[in-house]
Amino acid sequence: MNNSLIKTLKAVNFMSGKTTTDAELKRHRKLAEWAGHLATPKGDVERRKFKIEKMRCEEIKPFFAYNPTYVILYCHGGGYVSGGLDYAGNLAVKLALATGFRTYSFAYRLAPEHPYPAASEDADTMWRYITENVADADHVLLAGDSAGANMALCLTQRLIAAGKPVPRELLLFSPWTDLTGTAESYEANKDIDPILNKEYVMDSAREYMGEGDPADPVYSPLFGSFKDFPHVYIMAGRNGILLDDSIRLKEKIDAEGGIAVIDIEEKGWHVYQQMPIAMAREAMKRLAAHVSDEIYGKH
Repeated sequence: MNNSLIKTLKAVNFMSGKTTTDAELKRHRKLAEWAGHLATPKGDVERRKFKIEKMRCEEIKPFFAYNPTYVILYCHGGGYVSGGLDYAGNLAVKLALATGFRTYSFAYRLAPEHPYPAASEDADTMWRYITENVADADHVLLAGDSAGANMALCLTQRLIAAGKPVPRELLLFSPWTDLTGTAESYEANKDIDPILNKEYVMDSAREYMGEGDPADPVYSPLFGSFKDFPHVYIMAGRNGILLDDSIRLKEKIDAEGGIAVIDIEEKGWHVYQQMPIAMAREAMKRLAAHVSDEIYGKH
């Protein structure tokens, strides 16, 4: 990867350093919304904001190749401590454009003001809204990046444990599956992931969990059950510090008899699909082809 690109991304990056003071947290959140708004594709979609009780949500409907039969529920990342509708808009719009499906995002409550289980309760609320008002569960694709992918996995595990219908498939970008912070890729990729560093990840985990055990599956879905799990499509960058979280997730799903596909971009980093670059556009084309095969069958 180009060293100047790494330095530039590190310089403007908000997912680095500490998140343990009000000033640091305010900076992270402001930059997250700014970066999301800046990188979001403009045009070719209709965006409608609405609320479920006090939670702000957004529906994104593509103008072209629109298929009203299926929808995507997208959970944004940000370590459970940052991110809102502007941040979520980046990948939510890209998902809508790539698939032709309406995509829904939501601004769940953030730690440390609202630690676990607030975000998971908001995810449950959003899931109920979608499946009661928009589409049946088997016509919903559940997507998420980083902490949002963690949220999607935990939500699906809760649904299975409760004997409820599950999504048709999960679409995950650089999922954060293990909050213990013990994966080898933290050290192996610490100098080449321009987006994320371990300090930010572990600070965010503590803010979210409080005194909770990071090995508990309610925080780290990697250690939970994947029996009867829906299909999972995982995208990760070879240079991401959370790479092992993706690889181990696929291995765990495979070991429990599920179906998981992993797409590792050799030049990519943590959630590289957010960037307005050719590599991200090619990744979304691969995702579109995968979803087409999943929904309509391989040709």
